Amino acid sequence: MIPLKDDAPRVTTPYVTYFLIVVNTVAFLFELSIGAGGSRQFDAFLSTFGVVPARIAVVLFNQGYVPWDLVYQLGTRYVTPIAAFLPVFTSMFLHGSWMHLIFNMLTLWIFGDNVEDYLGHFRYILLYLISGVAAMAVHSGAIAGVMGAYFLLYPRAKVLTIVPFFFMWFMWLPAWVVLGYFFVGQFLLGAATSISVHGGNAGGVAVWAHVGGFLAGMALIKAFPVRARRYRHGVY
Repeated sequence: MIPLKDDAPRVTTPYVTYFLIVVNTVAFLFELSIGAGGSRQFDAFLSTFGVVPARIAVVLFNQGYVPWDLVYQLGTRYVTPIAAFLPVFTSMFLHGSWMHLIFNMLTLWIFGDNVEDYLGHFRYILLYLISGVAAMAVHSGAIAGVMGAYFLLYPRAKVLTIVPFFFMWFMWLPAWVVLGYFFVGQFLLGAATSISVHGGNAGGVAVWAHVGGFLAGMALIKAFPVRARRYRHGVY
């Protein structure tokens, strides 16, 4: 299923959603410019701004000093807290391809504005960032958090969706069907990857990040209060 738009109303301008779309797009264009400089330069970029669990581990459990058997892998003998934890946030804005970026930004465009309208700008960006951290800071984990929040807020909203079944069908489906399909699909794919002998670790980690982000978004939307002076349009 490919969602295209929804019918849930909003009363405020989703400035944070617009900002996140711009930042993600600019970050991806910067990635492309770095990649044009060669694989070595691009690998160094990913190593700097992408999450490296070994760096976090040595900061938490070894005061930043890298064991000798990891020096070659990490390229340093000492890791600062900033080098270990800043990528937890910067990695949320990295994407692997044009299609990855387009699908994520389309999803954010459709579902993010209503969640921002419900929470307010500040609590919405908190939900986005905390969901990303809860999902091990994989970029799609933060967006999955927005999807999880929308799933609880507007389960009966209608989403115009492309359903590929022999042909391309355009159908208005309840949000709980579209988002539930995404969550169940990611969970089953993650489970299959985990038990598969030939499954790739990176793919499995990314899929479980979607599951973790979705669940984090559901939990956070229950914890955060609705924004003050918000006009309601009924139950969706």
